[in-house]
Amino acid sequence: MLAYMMGILYFLATLGVLALTVWSGMALWFSRLPQWQSALLTCVFVAAVLAVVVFVRPYRMTLCGLALLGLLVLLAWLAQRPSNNRPWQPDVAQLPSATITGDWVTVHNIRNCDYRTETDYDVQYYDKTFNLAELDHLDLYLVDWGLRDVAHTMLSFGFRTGEYLCISIEMRKQVGETYSLMRGFFRNYELIYIVADERDVVRLRTNYRTGENVRLYRTRPLSRAIIRNIFLDYLREINQLHAQPRWYNALTSNCMVEAFRHIMPYGPRAQWHWSVILNGHFDEALYRSGAVATNLPLALLRERVLVNGRAQAAGQDPAFSQRIRADLPGM
Repeated sequence: MLAYMMGILYFLATLGVLALTVWSGMALWFSRLPQWQSALLTCVFVAAVLAVVVFVRPYRMTLCGLALLGLLVLLAWLAQRPSNNRPWQPDVAQLPSATITGDWVTVHNIRNCDYRTETDYDVQYYDKTFNLAELDHLDLYLVDWGLRDVAHTMLSFGFRTGEYLCISIEMRKQVGETYSLMRGFFRNYELIYIVADERDVVRLRTNYRTGENVRLYRTRPLSRAIIRNIFLDYLREINQLHAQPRWYNALTSNCMVEAFRHIMPYGPRAQWHWSVILNGHFDEALYRSGAVATNLPLALLRERVLVNGRAQAAGQDPAFSQRIRADLPGM
């Protein structure tokens, strides 16, 4: 019996050390360092791993040696600190913030870029004051690239005045950086909450990027008190990021997970679901719970809420938000 238990422990230890070793190699390869430095460190790590496997005996000492190498990489990885002081791309150079006074909220650095192409644009910001008593509804954008399981999530807060404030949670890229899914797991990007005019973050995806499908859902039934709480929770996090930047993580701190983290404490039916991770299916979960319009079959609803054509026709119209919503299901 004892030998059996020891065998299980050795097996589990082997799996754990193997996982740590593989993770460590990937963390070095996808580090923030210049590529040649990452490659050099990865080669040194692989050589050290091979040396331990070949020369260190007995087996339990081999495991200990590999675990030590992995822990050294893990400690170095954990020692990295996010920063707000880097050479940021112009479209993420300014962090938004909010001043909250009773029912009045002034949001600073609302982005409204004037695009000529996806990468050629003039960055524009403005401040605007909103009355929380006018906050009326919450809309959800799901943006996909033809991948059924994955989408980008944006929430848009609507006011009875006809104004909308859209928040897109993204990675904050430095000059010259491009998006890499794998690098998104290894502390390469800081987190940013982009607070924007819909003519910016929606039109960027419908008019200037290719292959992106933008769907817009009106959530229901949410009381104004719940929407207000979610909105204020967003704003508190936005202000917090000024003082304490955070890492973006493609799995644990991405657009959907962060959005759901703000919704869950206040949404009476918000429960953790696998579609929070595979968020291309999040509209299916909302449909089954009745949180979006259900008077159409889901496939037809997904077709009807596609707003690419509407956004392209609306252009820079000041009534952009109203035009893309006209006669959408649930609006």
